[in-house]
Amino acid sequence: MASKRYAAVDETICVACGACEKACPVGAIKVYKGCFAKVAKDRCVGCGKCEKVCPANSIQMESRVNV
Repeated sequence: MASKRYAAVDETICVACGACEKACPVGAIKVYKGCFAKVAKDRCVGCGKCEKVCPANSIQMESRVNV
């Protein structure tokens, strides 16, 4: 069953440090071209670990629709 939430990255403030990528237990986050992180929503389990380690506060947990 899918989680009721997922990580969303604000690409305008992401510093591409890679902390979220390292913290993600399922590999759902990748730093894209050294510019910002992207989340594979279908793989994200909604644990919030990435949100907690983000130094730029660019990650917020959002609710999934129709779960």
